[in-house]
Amino acid sequence: MEIPAKYNPAEVEDKWYSYWLDNNLFRSVPDNREPYCVVIPPPNVTGVLHMGHMLNNTIQDVLVRRAKMMGKNTCWVPGTDHASIATEAKVVAKLRDEGIDKNSLTRDEFMGHAWDWKEKHGGIILEQLKKMGAACDWERTAFTMDESLSESVIKVFVDLHSKGKIYRGVRMVNWDPQAKTAVSDEEVVYKEIQSKLYYLNYSFDGEDGHVTIATTRPETILGDTAVCVNPNDPRYANLKGKRLIVPLVKRSIPVILDEYVDMEFGTGALKITPAHDINDYTLGDKHNLETIDIFNDDGTLSEAAQLYVGMDRFDVRKKIVVDLEEQGFVEKIENYVNKVGYSERTDAVIEPKLSMQWFLSMKELAKPALDAILNEDIKLHPPKFVNTYRHWMENVKDWCLSRQLWWGHRIPAWYLPGGGYVVAENEEQALVQAKKKTGNQNLAISDLRQDEDVLDTWFSSWLWPISVFDGIRNPHNDDIKYYYPTNVLVTAPEILFFWVARMIIAGYEYRGEKPFETVYLHGIVRDGQRRKMSKSLGNSPDPLDLVKKYGADGMRMGMLLCSAAGNDLLFDESLPEQGRNFCNKIWNAFRLVQGWEVSSDIPQPNHSAVAVNWLNNLINHKVDVLNDYFEKYRLSEALMEVYKLFWDEFSSWFLEIVKPAYQQPIDSKTKEQVLEIFDKMLRLLHPFMPFITEELWQLIAVRKPGASIMVVPQPQENPFDDGVLTRFAEMKEIVAGIRNVRQEKNIPNKELLPLLIKSSKKLSPQLEGVIIKLAGIESLRYTEEPAEGSAGFLVGSMEFFIPLHGFVNEEEEKQKLQQELEYAKGFLGSVMKKLNNERFVNNAPAKVVEIEQNKKADAESKIKVIEERIAGMKSK
Repeated sequence: MEIPAKYNPAEVEDKWYSYWLDNNLFRSVPDNREPYCVVIPPPNVTGVLHMGHMLNNTIQDVLVRRAKMMGKNTCWVPGTDHASIATEAKVVAKLRDEGIDKNSLTRDEFMGHAWDWKEKHGGIILEQLKKMGAACDWERTAFTMDESLSESVIKVFVDLHSKGKIYRGVRMVNWDPQAKTAVSDEEVVYKEIQSKLYYLNYSFDGEDGHVTIATTRPETILGDTAVCVNPNDPRYANLKGKRLIVPLVKRSIPVILDEYVDMEFGTGALKITPAHDINDYTLGDKHNLETIDIFNDDGTLSEAAQLYVGMDRFDVRKKIVVDLEEQGFVEKIENYVNKVGYSERTDAVIEPKLSMQWFLSMKELAKPALDAILNEDIKLHPPKFVNTYRHWMENVKDWCLSRQLWWGHRIPAWYLPGGGYVVAENEEQALVQAKKKTGNQNLAISDLRQDEDVLDTWFSSWLWPISVFDGIRNPHNDDIKYYYPTNVLVTAPEILFFWVARMIIAGYEYRGEKPFETVYLHGIVRDGQRRKMSKSLGNSPDPLDLVKKYGADGMRMGMLLCSAAGNDLLFDESLPEQGRNFCNKIWNAFRLVQGWEVSSDIPQPNHSAVAVNWLNNLINHKVDVLNDYFEKYRLSEALMEVYKLFWDEFSSWFLEIVKPAYQQPIDSKTKEQVLEIFDKMLRLLHPFMPFITEELWQLIAVRKPGASIMVVPQPQENPFDDGVLTRFAEMKEIVAGIRNVRQEKNIPNKELLPLLIKSSKKLSPQLEGVIIKLAGIESLRYTEEPAEGSAGFLVGSMEFFIPLHGFVNEEEEKQKLQQELEYAKGFLGSVMKKLNNERFVNNAPAKVVEIEQNKKADAESKIKVIEERIAGMKSK
């Protein structure tokens, strides 16, 4: 078959991905084989492929493809997440562009727009994953708001509520004024910013004097209901029972005493705003203080603030400082660096806010999930994240489940006409419960009002390894029994608590078992300046553009080459370029081999038989190494091992040994064995580089319809002869030594050289034949004495000499040696100055003195060798 001169990735990739799909090679159903199951971390349904996805899914694909070649029934479940906050924000922005205000729509009308958006834009990322070769079972594609998954979410909420784990109450939450919803602690990103510290004077109520407080948020004084001092602070010993007047609003508030106050911060007097600070809320609860919520949901000031009503909080900050200064309440203003919380989703400054929300009690649920990691029932790779996990789980807080959004799973709680509520899986069940709870049999559905909020997106994705197999609704179905627990979860450390820990909790709560055996945590993709890649910085290339430029295999290899587990990947375009170059190397090697003319009349030369035996032994050894790397999830090292095996050993050494002389045929036995070895190499490479390996595997031999390298076994572990590997490594050193002499002496490769060996042992005749072929040796013989006028080198205890007479200009060689001798003597002289200096020898660290003594010995040895070579040339 005619093999194109150049590898065309685009043509090959489309052809073979369609072939894999057409032949159902990604499809998995339960059978008698050992399962190997991976569930994809579901990307946002409206997302597009970025570099992090590329890394994450390449790792998963490598693991899945290798497991399939190990004979396992692989099932990689793809899917997307409905991403409440992100998706609703996109839909609201789209409506705004069309002149539609979300608030002018009913919930059902908005949900219609949201589903239209999802159908149009959702799932693009899954199509993009196909371009990089993802071997997902696409028939199992799931979406967190699919009917079966949604029913699972509601069922779990109802169950946890019935167990007393879910409750409703007013708590301090992280409020996102842009998205107008509560967000969890884990969705708050803290940034260090340059702020101001405002020192404000609060006058005593009914007497002269004032107390100075310090705050970074002067706008919140409108919600102050106390000032707190430490009872041990001598500066404020006389304040017990006193009251102060809040500036501008002139509200009289008490002075309270509590050891919570840090006497060293600011003035030691702390303004207390229970509605807008978590610590103030705790103090307010303890001291029974009034709570005044001065903010609307959008971050503007409410009627309760009395002043600046309807103005944005940050505009108020500027205005209130001016007003406070004009009325003489500002003592001073200082520059101050502090940490401010931002919403991970919208980047809006978080506002601590009291709000009625739904919560899940976590402490009891978390215990089995903590034990599972600590006792290594679930393994984290790399294990350095165990302590992070333990810290989170030992300090776990109740999970705020409710979000003030419309897109998502609506909370299954219905409020009763006379107060109270019921929780049920649907309206019909809610009505039955409502009638029972109220005793009113005349109640109708229209009398009940369902909670407006939706559940946190993570409350659906924490069930992902169970719900994709319908294990909540149908806990004994064949799929969940066969595929659960899954084998490995591949994800990033930043969602270790967000998602991983919660999945483990759900696994033990709803299956009584871990959701996966192993968690493989990869790093973040960064640029050369170690900045996280992002659109805003303009440092994140489009992965699909790189796939077009370097091919999917080149891109995959680039991502994997330096992405050791848990370590950040410093991405540079030279990485996929290296991958593309490797593809070309593989392609050209195959073209070389297939271009050899074959003769069945020629016996196999000894050097070819030796090379075949060596490389088969080496492959057996490397299979051992690769199995160990995969077991330890050291994929980067595994890829580098196969890369070097092909580039260095197979291409640079093996093919050089076995290739026939120019315009001469190769014997049929060697050609057959070379193709068998090439087949092994392709199978080792396939998990990393699926497209080019499929193309070449199909070209090596005629295949049956539907055949694929995907389902051909990986090379198996077999015994290997360590002696063969050692002797061949020695041979490679000898050839390298001869080539170095050629290079140093400018002797052309076409010139055949004599080789003398001084050694108590002899090389095997087979290896001698390999050396003769590779190094261009005319004659090889053993000697007792070094030949005069020769270049020499050592390999182990063996000495090798190449007589240079007739190959080099002896006068030039003498001059060169003389220069080397003078340099070596000069270097020895500088070392001896130090060693002859008693102060240096007596005072320098022993290690430093030892280094100088080693330099002396090396220099003396080199001088001796050079002088012998010069003497040999003179005597001649």
